[in-house]
Amino acid sequence: MNTSHKNAEQVLDQLRGVLPDTSLITDAAGLKPYETDGLTAIRELPWLVVLPTTEQQVVEVVNICRQHQVPIIARGAGTGLSGGARPHKHGVVLGLSKMNQILHVDEVNSVARVQPGVRNLAITEAAKQFGLYYAPDPSSQIACSIGGNVAENAGGVHCLKYGLTVHNVLGVRVVTSDGEVLEIGGAVYDRPGLDLLALLCGSEGMLGIVTEVTVALLPQPQQKSVILVGFDEVTQAGAAVADIIAAGIIPAGMEMMDKRAVEAAEQFAHAGYPLEAAAILIIELDGSDTEVAALTRQVSEILRSAGASHIECADDEHTQARLWKGRKSAFPAVGRLSPDYLCMDGTIPRARLAEVLTRIDELSSEFNLAVANVFHAADGNLHPLILFDANVDGQTEQAMAMGARILEVCVEMGGTVTGEHGVGVEKLDTMCVQFNAAELEQFFAIKRAMDSADILNPGKGIPTLTRCGELGGMHVHGGHLPFPEIERF
Repeated sequence: MNTSHKNAEQVLDQLRGVLPDTSLITDAAGLKPYETDGLTAIRELPWLVVLPTTEQQVVEVVNICRQHQVPIIARGAGTGLSGGARPHKHGVVLGLSKMNQILHVDEVNSVARVQPGVRNLAITEAAKQFGLYYAPDPSSQIACSIGGNVAENAGGVHCLKYGLTVHNVLGVRVVTSDGEVLEIGGAVYDRPGLDLLALLCGSEGMLGIVTEVTVALLPQPQQKSVILVGFDEVTQAGAAVADIIAAGIIPAGMEMMDKRAVEAAEQFAHAGYPLEAAAILIIELDGSDTEVAALTRQVSEILRSAGASHIECADDEHTQARLWKGRKSAFPAVGRLSPDYLCMDGTIPRARLAEVLTRIDELSSEFNLAVANVFHAADGNLHPLILFDANVDGQTEQAMAMGARILEVCVEMGGTVTGEHGVGVEKLDTMCVQFNAAELEQFFAIKRAMDSADILNPGKGIPTLTRCGELGGMHVHGGHLPFPEIERF
């Protein structure tokens, strides 16, 4: 164990007083799996890992860490892609994987109460017997935890129609850095007072540690139709997306993949994708039998008018699962093309999709790194996958520099530097491109109000003004930072 923390033995003794030995990991081999989340390019071995099983244990761990100013990094399943769960070398990783009980499924009111370590997909599996399901479905839903979903405000292929995590969480219990347990929201949609749920969703464990989540469940739709569409040009696919939305149609999901991603997914999943296509769309329509039949006809007409070269409509569950399998396995499939890849996450206006893809191609040539594009087409959430080899000197840094440039393009086009993967440490620098000094100070003001001890996931999510000035991401004129009266952290 790294004992560089000045009060290491005292802290450890106190933690042993509130946690069993099975909930404490101190040896190097045991700590190794926690050195990174899904962003494996950024690693740090933690000082200590604790695995509480109850909310009270979380409270006691927080109190001990606050007493000794030990940083706490809350961690779910470790599937995050922005380095939000990267450990602190002098800190404690507080893993929530053992708090994995589904506490109650209320089929009458269509809600479920679960602990943070419950897998996303497990909620739907538990609710299925009541004809219900949980809508947000990140690609990692078989492994990712609901606590991590709240931390990152996770989305998925069905977020277009049914929203992100923030739109499907009704309440949370959260432990603050003061050791106080707050109950925010509840089991109903409308609650009096400040809407702190929206603040906590996407806060990446910087404002509190979630110990319980109440989610809304939806009835399983009567009918679904999945349409696989191929286009000879990426611009045609982009236009088709815009035409469908312009017609007032909101599909349950609408995903796009470019040729490189299609080829990789087909080799991996054998989904039956048209390999000759420059881009494909996967569109899911749901609702009543009559509604889905009418929408399928209308969407098919729009697709033909947009120049689709391949249209396949699937009404049976087996074929639908096959078509979605390729998209759901796109990330591991692309992993076969290169030893490493960096998954980016940014948003753009739909109308500028083709323009952004052209810019990504130009950056690919500039950096001499291939890119496979997989994204939520209808809400403009891009996931360019930058292929590289970490064993080649300088390629990791090159890939990260290219990723930063892609996010800058997103901002330039009127979008944002993050869609659903969070900021973590990956996007600290590009946050300086999107936000000005006054906006960043608001972020820090919220952080101070919710975490006055500054022990919850410090150094993540919000870049300091000094950092932005040094990086040139913030405009500095005549050597003077804007808003000089604001304290630099």
